Amino acid sequence: MEQSREMARIACKALEDKKGENIQVIDISQVSVLADYFIIANGTNESQVRALVDSVEEKLEKAGYRVKQREGYGLGSWVLLDFSDIIVHVFDKENRLFYDLERIWSDGKKIAAEDL
Repeated sequence: MEQSREMARIACKALEDKKGENIQVIDISQVSVLADYFIIANGTNESQVRALVDSVEEKLEKAGYRVKQREGYGLGSWVLLDFSDIIVHVFDKENRLFYDLERIWSDGKKIAAEDL
């Protein structure tokens, strides 16, 4: 779990560095076997969504963590990065509101990024 925390911390910092909006961390370790944390953020447009995703991948890779799966990069409206222990979702504003993952995963525990 400590490795997951570190990964989540790095991902949040990478999102903050590229001005990601409304960064949310949800601890899903008690409600799902998918991962320990979901990290959700949005960008203002397709280009920023890709920049956010690139930043997360780059920073985590430098720390020794490789992305297992990446979905949606070509579309730039919802990109999912699966690092096994953490899953990062980067949306454009419209799709974030539409899919509302925070509501779907409300059984998880919200954590402030600075508390990681």
